[in-house]
Amino acid sequence: MKVRQIVELGAEDVSTVRVLILGPALCAGFPSPADDFLEGSLELPRWLAPNPPATFAWNISGDSMRGAGIFDRDLAVVDRSLKAVHDSVVVAAVDGQMSIKRFLIEERVARLAFDNPDLPAFAVEEAAEAEIWGVVRFSIRWHIARAGLVR
Repeated sequence: MKVRQIVELGAEDVSTVRVLILGPALCAGFPSPADDFLEGSLELPRWLAPNPPATFAWNISGDSMRGAGIFDRDLAVVDRSLKAVHDSVVVAAVDGQMSIKRFLIEERVARLAFDNPDLPAFAVEEAAEAEIWGVVRFSIRWHIARAGLVR
């Protein structure tokens, strides 16, 4: 069993950075024409966003990435400076639609897949236009009902 040491950060190591929240919500399933544009920023510890100019947050809409532990209304933090490798969770522009997918390389063919066994993977070349926009560094999930939050 591999044991990892937990390093405690001192007060001087806890600098923060602002990360933009982009919109509309990323499609984790099929696009919705009713998506609203979301704007704002999120303050994160610098160690969570080591490259702030290339880091963005997106709200997730849909449940096609539930196998990756990313659910509807989660917040995905995406780093555009990271290179996608096999099995990365990525944000991709597919035929002009931004979405979150699993990036797979199978038999030298790049594929974008839903992380939901009910939905099929498709080869990148099957899309008229596809571009990997960034790699998901982590996601944030609410564990209380958002309606109950005091603003």
